Amino acid sequence: MKKFMATLLAVVTALSLVACGGKKAENTVFSVEDLPGKTIGVQLGTTGDIYASDYEAEGSTIERYNKGNDAVQALKQGKIDCVIIDEQPAKAFVDKNDDLTILDEEFALEEYAICVAKENADLTAAINTALDELKADGTLDKIISNYIGDDTKGKFQYESPADVDRSNGALVMATNAAFEPYEFYEGDKIVGIDADMAQAVADKLGMELQIEDMEFDSIITAVQSGKADIGVAGMTVTEDRLKNIDFTNPYTTATQVIIVRK
Repeated sequence: MKKFMATLLAVVTALSLVACGGKKAENTVFSVEDLPGKTIGVQLGTTGDIYASDYEAEGSTIERYNKGNDAVQALKQGKIDCVIIDEQPAKAFVDKNDDLTILDEEFALEEYAICVAKENADLTAAINTALDELKADGTLDKIISNYIGDDTKGKFQYESPADVDRSNGALVMATNAAFEPYEFYEGDKIVGIDADMAQAVADKLGMELQIEDMEFDSIITAVQSGKADIGVAGMTVTEDRLKNIDFTNPYTTATQVIIVRK
């Protein structure tokens, strides 16, 4: 019955397009060289937003959305020509939308780090020490591989040590939980690479992790104001961000890619 209804909906949609004289929007972006003059969708405040903004001087229009999924839906509807976003969320979007694809050509390579208030240098140093330990013992690699990679995905779910001491208080993490596989919801719980990594860091620091979900472009302000201790949301270190916030050492490398219609 579900299959019949899906087929019926597709037929009705097609007939509606014909009746209205409309047609499916064709792809016009086949490489990075095609970006000038195009309408580019990005998630507001992300690295994709920062990089795409450079193309405004070349005649491109940048459409900024609060969520990556909103940009993807606009692409499907023909409102924009492409979406620039991190590779792993891009893969998740494309897996769920068979009318979209990712260009083979990489757009940009970046490193993700944790943002911390400038006046909280002791916390930055403590997190760097924790990250070094998590890298050295292989925990960080396992956390990442639990969410990325065909051979190891789903095989390592991070669990806090049973005897962990949490006497050092709460570590409040600001994030935007719409960035799979880095942070996303499973039921009412925020999970993902960043959530597990932050939990492992909190365990090292003897703290209780508390995750606060908010719009991406509110994260740095939350950390600056003290509403949150750290910002973790697939955040890249940039010169503009360093004017307002400090960053820890990088914990992973990521790639910005371009999603287009097939």
